[in-house]
Amino acid sequence: MHVFLLNGYLLLDRKSSSVKSVKKEQVEATQAMAEPAYKVPTFREREPEGMQEYQRMAAHFGRDLSTMQQELHRMRVATHEQVENIEITREVRERMSVRREYHTDTPKAPDFLVGLRSHTVWEKTPVKLFCTVAGSPTPIVKWYKNNVPIDPLSAPGKYKIEKKYGVHGLIISRCSVADSGVYSAVATNPEGKVTSKATVCVRRPAGAAESAHLPGQVPLLSGIHRSKLEVTLLDRFGVTFGTEGESLTLVATMVVVPDLPNLPPEALWYRDDTLLKPSRWVEMSVGGGAAKLTFPHLNKDDEGLYTLRIWTKDGTTEHSAYLFVKDAAPSVVGAPGSPMDVTVSDVNKDYVLVSWKPPNTTNEPLITGYFVDRRKSGTKDWVQCNGSPVKVCKLPVDGLTEGASYHFRVRAVNSAGISLPSRMSSGVTAAEVESDVEVIKIEGKYDIVVRQEELQGVYVTLLEPPTEVHATEINRAYVVLSWKPPSLRGRAPLWYLIEKVCEGNSNLWQRVNTGVQIRSPRYAIFDLDVKKACRFRIIAVNKYGPSEPSEPSDLIQKVDPHATVPSIGVPSAPGQVIASRNTKTSAFVQWDPPKNLSNLMGYYVDCCVVGSKVWTPCNHRPYKHTRFVVHGLIPGETYIFRVQAVNAYGLSEESQESAPLFIDAALTAPSAPYGITLLSCDGSSMTLAWKRPKNTGGTRITSYYVDKREAGSLNWKEVSHSPATSRVYKVENLTAGVFYEFKVQAGNLAGVGLPSEPSKAFACEEWTMPEPGPTYDLSFWEVRDHSLLLQWRAPVYSGASPVTGYFVEMAKKGSSDFVTVNAEPVTHCYLKITGLETGAWYVFKVRAVNVAGKGKASDVSDAVCAKALCIRFFFSCGVDEETGDIFLSFEASEISEHSKFTWSKSYKEISESNRASVSTVGRRSRLTFVNPDKEDLGIYSVAVSDTDGLSSSHTITEEELNKVLELSYNIRHPIVPLKTELNYEVLEKGHVRFWLQVQKMSSAASYRFIVNDKEVTSGEGHKISHNASTGLIQMTIEHFTRANEGTYTLQIHDGKAKNQSSLVLVGDVFKAALKEAEFQRKEHIRKQGPHFSEYLTFHVNDDCTVMLVCKLANVKKETTFMWFKDDEEITLDVAPNPMSGTCALPIPLFSRKDQGVYKAVLGDDRGKDTSVFEISGQGNVFTSGSSASELMLQCTPEGIRLQCYMKYYTEEMKTSWFHKESKIASSEKMRIGGTSEMAWMQICEPTDKEKGHYSIEIHDGKSSHTRSFDLSGQVHGTGMCIHLPKCLFSLSSVDRGRVVGGLPDVVTIMEYKTLSLTCTVWGDPKPEVTWFKNEQEVLSDDHNQISFESGKFASLTIKNVTVEDSGKYSINVRNKYGGEFVEITVSVYKQGEPIPEPKLGQMARPTPIPTSQAPPSKPQTPAPSVKAPTAAPSPSVKSPTPTPPPSIKSPTPTPKSPTPPRSAKSPTPPRFMRSPTPTKK
Repeated sequence: MHVFLLNGYLLLDRKSSSVKSVKKEQVEATQAMAEPAYKVPTFREREPEGMQEYQRMAAHFGRDLSTMQQELHRMRVATHEQVENIEITREVRERMSVRREYHTDTPKAPDFLVGLRSHTVWEKTPVKLFCTVAGSPTPIVKWYKNNVPIDPLSAPGKYKIEKKYGVHGLIISRCSVADSGVYSAVATNPEGKVTSKATVCVRRPAGAAESAHLPGQVPLLSGIHRSKLEVTLLDRFGVTFGTEGESLTLVATMVVVPDLPNLPPEALWYRDDTLLKPSRWVEMSVGGGAAKLTFPHLNKDDEGLYTLRIWTKDGTTEHSAYLFVKDAAPSVVGAPGSPMDVTVSDVNKDYVLVSWKPPNTTNEPLITGYFVDRRKSGTKDWVQCNGSPVKVCKLPVDGLTEGASYHFRVRAVNSAGISLPSRMSSGVTAAEVESDVEVIKIEGKYDIVVRQEELQGVYVTLLEPPTEVHATEINRAYVVLSWKPPSLRGRAPLWYLIEKVCEGNSNLWQRVNTGVQIRSPRYAIFDLDVKKACRFRIIAVNKYGPSEPSEPSDLIQKVDPHATVPSIGVPSAPGQVIASRNTKTSAFVQWDPPKNLSNLMGYYVDCCVVGSKVWTPCNHRPYKHTRFVVHGLIPGETYIFRVQAVNAYGLSEESQESAPLFIDAALTAPSAPYGITLLSCDGSSMTLAWKRPKNTGGTRITSYYVDKREAGSLNWKEVSHSPATSRVYKVENLTAGVFYEFKVQAGNLAGVGLPSEPSKAFACEEWTMPEPGPTYDLSFWEVRDHSLLLQWRAPVYSGASPVTGYFVEMAKKGSSDFVTVNAEPVTHCYLKITGLETGAWYVFKVRAVNVAGKGKASDVSDAVCAKALCIRFFFSCGVDEETGDIFLSFEASEISEHSKFTWSKSYKEISESNRASVSTVGRRSRLTFVNPDKEDLGIYSVAVSDTDGLSSSHTITEEELNKVLELSYNIRHPIVPLKTELNYEVLEKGHVRFWLQVQKMSSAASYRFIVNDKEVTSGEGHKISHNASTGLIQMTIEHFTRANEGTYTLQIHDGKAKNQSSLVLVGDVFKAALKEAEFQRKEHIRKQGPHFSEYLTFHVNDDCTVMLVCKLANVKKETTFMWFKDDEEITLDVAPNPMSGTCALPIPLFSRKDQGVYKAVLGDDRGKDTSVFEISGQGNVFTSGSSASELMLQCTPEGIRLQCYMKYYTEEMKTSWFHKESKIASSEKMRIGGTSEMAWMQICEPTDKEKGHYSIEIHDGKSSHTRSFDLSGQVHGTGMCIHLPKCLFSLSSVDRGRVVGGLPDVVTIMEYKTLSLTCTVWGDPKPEVTWFKNEQEVLSDDHNQISFESGKFASLTIKNVTVEDSGKYSINVRNKYGGEFVEITVSVYKQGEPIPEPKLGQMARPTPIPTSQAPPSKPQTPAPSVKAPTAAPSPSVKSPTPTPPPSIKSPTPTPKSPTPPRSAKSPTPPRFMRSPTPTKK
């Protein structure tokens, strides 16, 4: 097309009248130029002699005539173009001189006055496409390449779109081969849409050409792409399934010859009919023998048919497969899937229209709307555009910033929640559609720049009114107004005001956009009343002021998108759906389109397994065509299908469901039978057998057709008019002595298959050999990695005697060396062969045997591989939970629609029998026994036909049979299983609850309580209830009395099951329950007022203080608390505080006088409570007895002393001494006594009779504690033990160091006096003397003065004694033969205080000693102690038993004392004891 410009002005518009005149003149000019083509006149009849010359001249003039015709046609075309250009130039001059606007109120659909023209250009040169469009209202033109919208922003500088006065242009700069394609200009207005297309072919200078593809299919490549590479595809990607958010790669491997690393083959990827380019969503690579298409982040937008096309030497090679992308897991259960294919159109300064495709919904709640989010390029924050969900799949978005680039995404909403966001759209820039500056370049010598400012004049300030106000989008949610901006804009930015008037109020115009400044000639109105129709008018405004209002629009009213308005609302449901077989995992589905198409986006297909009622989406992106292949189905299942149509308003109603379809390969005719063999011949007939076709065609073979011919003949004849129904057939009416050949054809529902190969020539001669004939029909079952089961059929010809057995021969495939498998013949027609090599191929032969010997071998079997099948199956023996029937069940994962299950026992087919029945449903078959017993024991097998030899077996043993028989009996005679029998318990208020729990209980279960043969119902005094979820049934008796004694029974019925449980509550058992109920009732009443939450208990502290403790509850400020002993009130220094919740009574140094009955009384105006506790002293005995140390030995001047340390000791404690198991009474020879910390026994002047085993028993109220010492005189170690006999029984030796006398046991002295401890010591050699205080050595100083005179007199003088000087003092006298350890207790009291009493257990009561005066002689304290003999290596090693607690310390320092320290801890628990139950008072 040529565009001419005159005086700098471009043709802006072409009016309809001018168009008509131009067309008329063009037609006349064309007719004038359309002269008839020159024709050679018809020559006269010529004579034969002139024919040769005539033919020569005719050929010569014919060539010239052809040239002339071609030139004439070229001139005619050129003249036609010149006439057209002259007329256009004339009209341009007329229009530019007049410059008048042509207004018409008649709507007219768009029409291309001048359409696009195809171009073929060289690479790297520009292409310019122009067209002229007319229509009313003015059409909007969009440009497409291969049906994909052209976005100049996607490739800056690549595309330039121009629009001027009805002439629209697209300029493509620096074309490449990839720019080849079909370019479309689509003009749209409310009256319709029209398209003009042109093909652009970009060629390389070297001659390689590449053309565009046509829409609607995978693009065709025109011409031949010259390539020197030979490419062969090997492994190709198949149908692929992915999930949103995953990454996925489609790979196709190939062989390239020659394989040049720097020159890989050129590969093109297509999705549906769109050529893919590398982007953030798809990555492409070719090399290394593979072509890859990678999806870094899958979305449903990626679903579709993918095609790989690769240039080869001979053209192209390609491969296609479908990619399915299912929804990602929703963030909320039940939320819809995400929308897809978000696109942005109608871009203006501050306005765009966002559209998308809705997701499929099968089991989720219906979608109620959508949210649209936007994000500015370069930011990460998404902003929601609409406050409430929009119900249609498009939304006008305004308020954008001019010049900013945006991305958009969409989220779907339903009652369960919000979906995940869709994939974001491509970036789009908000900018004005038309520019004020238009540069139009025309091929030739005219390059004219046209500016609107030059057309408007310099001094124009007032605006013309906008024109063509109309609605471009009308639905129930909103109405989008559109108008044409004023042509005279006043050289200033402008905005618009919108006014409306409702029908019936023609003069009452109201402002619509009161707070919004509209800068684009588009505006969406959301708040219109659905029931009212309105007219709208537009006012343009700039800085100079407003324009006049535009002409009012037609009446505009919101409509219901679901109403049956043409081109508005959801489409109607698709028509009939037909599903047919495709493959074992796919189905071919086709349907009729809906009657109301309503701008369809595509269709969604759903499938459902028959009986499940759960629909599954087959595609997740709308599919455009009415035929679809559904993949990913389960073989052997039966499906139904339905279809929904999709448009911007949502999904249509579901179509009617298709007929059920069994998923299997499409039916075909069977393949040819093979292996025809002769089984028997009697001279006039032959019995033949053959093998089943390897491919049955997907259905059961119903017939076989047998043909025959004599050997050497070419004519085949039918054996019989009726086909054979089995694979063994007897051919009659044969001639003896003649050789015959046979062939067989198989037939099924799809037709008759190919014939088999002709058999060998069989002689029709009667068989008379005594050996059996061949076996036949060898088959393999239960093929595993190391074993298989071979089956065959007995020979038809048995020979002179019956068949007695069979031999099986085996060889590896390809070998002729057959080996006999069984050493002895088997009598049945099957044999399990083991010891096979996994993966090896084997062939077999079988020979029958009779008395005459081995018969003829069968034909060699087909080869079989010793490898288990990949088909999963389940074979089990069970019991029906409803009926109790015992059955064998077999279920296969993959079968054919016509597969049959064949059950056998001992590999003999089970026919009609009164012992078992067979039932088959789908992929599961069941063999049910009628009355199973021992006769039913054995091997059961099942084989599935029309599979790859699927079979298995199961052996029923006697043990398994007994187990299932027991289970069957329990099902047929059901009982309600009990978790617990009927029990009772006494509750808090004295209520008695009878309860029982069952393992499983339905909501329909019934029960009843029977007490003493009378049914009890829920009512006053009895509450009966149950919980079906826990299986708990209970009855509560609120007032339990003597009348409730008797037998309680609970009977339960649950369907067919029943059970009962009884509880006998009489005699002592009932009395105990009644007593407990009465007690709990009283306790409940007691706790209504102040009461003891824990009754009186006691424990003993470490300082031997007995603590009586109780805890209180439900007290208040007015509550009083008192202590009593033997009914006498105890007054404490600090009164008890009941509000603290705990009260305690301390009894220090408990003795016999503290024993008695203690009582605590708690009360206020609500009542009172009492707790009584009797204390006998056993608590101290228990504590002291358990803390007793091992017996220790001390040498004294009178003899020896056995002593036992404990925390607290009094003479009131029950202790017993034993010598050789004889109890010892206190006497002059054996004196028994103790101190506050020890119990001792003195043996005066010991002799050999006193040798032996000594022990002490300390009794408490519950147990006794024994400590022992062996005085046998034996030496068990070193150290101190070697002096033991000398110390004990050789007292005449006085050379050891010892205290002769002078020291008391206890000294009491007033403060600030002087204390002198003096004693006489002896030893040869002279002993060493050391003084100690509280086990610490005392050193001589001004306060403590130590002296040792003449080796006999030792003294310790303490000046000005104070209370701090109180304690245990001791003296240690030692030499090389031994020594003695003496202790003295010093007590200092203050002036004016009474003299302290000596402690219990002391040997004497001391008197105060005068200052500086030696005390009188007192009985000496025990010498240093010696433990019982042990294997310890040194005197300081501890006893094997625990020693007393740390609170009891030895007065002798450990470093220098020959005796072990008395510091071992007792293993007994702390000294306290609680009452096991509160006293019931």
